[in-house]
Amino acid sequence: MMISLTLDDLKRLPIAAFAVDAIRDAYVAIVDGRANIPPVGYLRLEAQNADCHIKYGYIAGDDVFVVKIASGFYNNPRRGLPSSNGMMIAISSDTGQVVATLYDEGWLTDLRTGFGGAIATLALCRRDSRSIAIVGSGTQARQQIRALSAIAQHPLTFRNWGRDGARAKTFASEMTAEGFSVKAEPDLATLCATADAIITTTPSAAPIVMAEWVRPGTHITALGADAPGKQELHLDLLSRAAVIAVDHRAQCADHGEIATAVAAGLLDPSACPELGAILNGSQPGRTADTQITIADLTGVATQDIAIVRAALQAVKQAST
Repeated sequence: MMISLTLDDLKRLPIAAFAVDAIRDAYVAIVDGRANIPPVGYLRLEAQNADCHIKYGYIAGDDVFVVKIASGFYNNPRRGLPSSNGMMIAISSDTGQVVATLYDEGWLTDLRTGFGGAIATLALCRRDSRSIAIVGSGTQARQQIRALSAIAQHPLTFRNWGRDGARAKTFASEMTAEGFSVKAEPDLATLCATADAIITTTPSAAPIVMAEWVRPGTHITALGADAPGKQELHLDLLSRAAVIAVDHRAQCADHGEIATAVAAGLLDPSACPELGAILNGSQPGRTADTQITIADLTGVATQDIAIVRAALQAVKQAST
């Protein structure tokens, strides 16, 4: 019997309990040959300040493959609406029949991106990192704080910056009310210069984090550049980095944070290790506390497979 889950259904399930291991495996599957992930489908709606991604793929040995549709309408918060929406479909890899529809309204994508970013940050930041800078004050900024706090082995403090200062202050207050240590920082340069790790979560089309703001030893996880034309980090910052890890080399070279540098001939993508290779130990990540490291995350279909796997595991647990 086909499973049909709404957002409310999904939020009642203990998905997070299964998500971290599944998403870590999703990165590794890219480098060990198990992943079959075709190029991303992308639709830009310029007049609406919006876009839509279609991602789909299969991890060898799984019972299902997954198709995901996710949209981002970045003017929606002004209307009191979430910026993300979408759904995922799980299809039997044995018969081709639809196993489950998950009308998550973008929540599963937000959840898997949160854990995916947290895994990358903790894999590459210094072990003594405690002060985390969040650039942005939207949905993914919230998810990064929640995910990092859930899987870090020590307490973290957060400071956030947003283009809209009032919204950034509201963000900090709301996250503090959730039990996190969050303070709004009005100056982006100060935020970056005093952080152990920086996480960028904006849809910016021009660099907003400058190289001279970032001190040695800092890690940056760049999440915003997930489509053509987006860029959050200045090219000089990429040149300062000792390690630039990517979730999927071809995808990041096409439309990730590194895409501008690759197109300009300033960066050879083959020099960027894929995060899965760092996670499974086949390639080094950070090798010194003075290094600047960067993770360029565009979001890969294996993560969508992973979060659907986690959701179906949670359904199974709930039914026993």
